[in-house]
Amino acid sequence: METVVGLHRNHFGEIISFVTSGGRIISYQKALLETANGDIKGVQATEDHDGKLILSPELEHTFDQYPNLF
Repeated sequence: METVVGLHRNHFGEIISFVTSGGRIISYQKALLETANGDIKGVQATEDHDGKLILSPELEHTFDQYPNLF
């Protein structure tokens, strides 16, 4: 099972894609789907205050500790 090892942010600082331990670069939406299917561990899909699904690390509050990989 893969984990998230890095991410890509846009020029606004928003996460747009993730880098997995398998070397794949997947979009935020694909990461949401794979997390819901149990294919990626270490992250969870939760609803924000607007009811939108968002990803967050299971053991941390934000992805700030993850490297921004290109």
